[in-house]
Amino acid sequence: MKQFIYILTDSNRKSLHVGLTHDLVYTMNYYKEMHSLFFDGNKKVSRLVYFEELVSLESALERFKEVSVFTRVQKERLIRLLNNNWNDLSIQPYATFGLMNGSDKYERLVSAS
Repeated sequence: MKQFIYILTDSNRKSLHVGLTHDLVYTMNYYKEMHSLFFDGNKKVSRLVYFEELVSLESALERFKEVSVFTRVQKERLIRLLNNNWNDLSIQPYATFGLMNGSDKYERLVSAS
């Protein structure tokens, strides 16, 4: 089953949240509809700025653990690799963006981080 790791941010790009899911569309809808009770002001993390598609839960968990301990600078580099303008990828067809395990970009990214 396909798995996704993703990075979300708020409108000011102050918070970066790394997550893991098997249903990216459902997860994004969940974050976008989450009550503002959990967030104050612009700190609501609902903008998808990066994701990778992985083929197994084991590889996704391994990559999730790896990206989760990245520093902010490393996460920003990762985001800028595919989404230089930090566009919200959840409003665009997700097949156009992101990385698939086994692709050339994915292999270069994993070896660089």
